[in-house]
Amino acid sequence: RSFAFLIICVLVAVPALAHDLFLKLDNYFIAVNDKISVKILNGSFQASEGAVTFARIRDVSVVSPKGERTNPKETDFTKDDKTSFLNLQPTEEGNYVVGLSTMTREIDLEAKDFNEYLSHDGIPDTLAERKRDKELNKKVRERYAKHVKIIFQVGEKQSDNYKTALGYPVEIVPVTNPYSLKMGDTFEFQCLKDGKPLINQFVMTGREDATGKLIVGKNIRTNKNGTAKIKLDGAGKWYVRFINMTRLTDPNLNYESKWATLTFQIK
Repeated sequence: RSFAFLIICVLVAVPALAHDLFLKLDNYFIAVNDKISVKILNGSFQASEGAVTFARIRDVSVVSPKGERTNPKETDFTKDDKTSFLNLQPTEEGNYVVGLSTMTREIDLEAKDFNEYLSHDGIPDTLAERKRDKELNKKVRERYAKHVKIIFQVGEKQSDNYKTALGYPVEIVPVTNPYSLKMGDTFEFQCLKDGKPLINQFVMTGREDATGKLIVGKNIRTNKNGTAKIKLDGAGKWYVRFINMTRLTDPNLNYESKWATLTFQIK
């Protein structure tokens, strides 16, 4: 990443704005009653730069294969110096959906740093708007929150709960069950904001292969139904992510961003 991006990270400290949030497992294929630790990666898809505190979490939910939704407690979380973990023990066969939603935070960013963040993190529409309105030199105050999900497979059976919407401010909901797919198939998903389809939303994708190499996928836009499709052109741990940003009329706040990520694994 560029020097300017590094400056952003230093300026805003940890947990920081220009950091993604992902839920990730070492292996998304689990046996019934296995004890697992879902990593809460605050940084990138491959590394966490700061542990997320329980006090920062607005909601954490686990949806079982039968569609029952439970809320893990603070005792289900552990952390080391950089990463938080949600510790679970799935008891039924099928797909599990885990979601985590953070409280909002506010941050001040210098104009140059904000422009770099828009460029790197997939918010081209706001960048184009700033160019059009000759605001590239304006510093900003932004409110943000992050809403992230993981889907994993327990045993051999598949279940319909993969398409459960958790009601987060923004969310990625699979249209097709990723665990019914294999390499070369197409994965379809829907992007929602306040439960309604997000049209023309810019979405970034990628995967980590078996060797641990990160392969950046295609950037795509959602259609009039808020859906988009990606070709699963390789095995590994996949992510889909977007940041929805809106301009505010509040005199003390310029923008609000809502971040969403979804991860799953393809054999």
